Amino acid sequence: MVNIIAAVARNRAIGFQNKLLYWLPNDLKRFKQLTTGHTIIMGRNTYLSLPKGALPNRRNVVLSRSGAQLPGCDVFPSLEAALQSCKPDEDIYIIGGASVYQQAMGFADRLCLTEIDDTPSEADAFFPDYSRWREASREEHDADERHAHRYAFVDYVSPRRP
Repeated sequence: MVNIIAAVARNRAIGFQNKLLYWLPNDLKRFKQLTTGHTIIMGRNTYLSLPKGALPNRRNVVLSRSGAQLPGCDVFPSLEAALQSCKPDEDIYIIGGASVYQQAMGFADRLCLTEIDDTPSEADAFFPDYSRWREASREEHDADERHAHRYAFVDYVSPRRP
């Protein structure tokens, strides 16, 4: 199953200057719970934004046309090539960035989104339109001492799925 995982603002903003817009400890915990033990696919800039490089306990796949080898990662020139390297029963998580999300929308079965009740003042990366996707589950959370904004964990299923 191909999943896309992201934290999105009300205007679908996801980043600014190759950095996440929000620091949400519960979102990071959910990301780790969902992706550990599975394959994650990311663009090269997303890989470069990770503080310690490849994420542990996951197969890290990076999309890069340069062919450069990256420690702890399998590198492929395209999303299609990366997906072909995966087993049919493998759980795959697309983790960014914006152009990889755009390419992946046609392959994805599920969106695992953290929807943040905020519109940032600055953003230069946006998640693709997902208004045609069907909401499958929603878990609402209020702002608290560790989370500056209300947010919800929302799973969507592809409009191609029955």
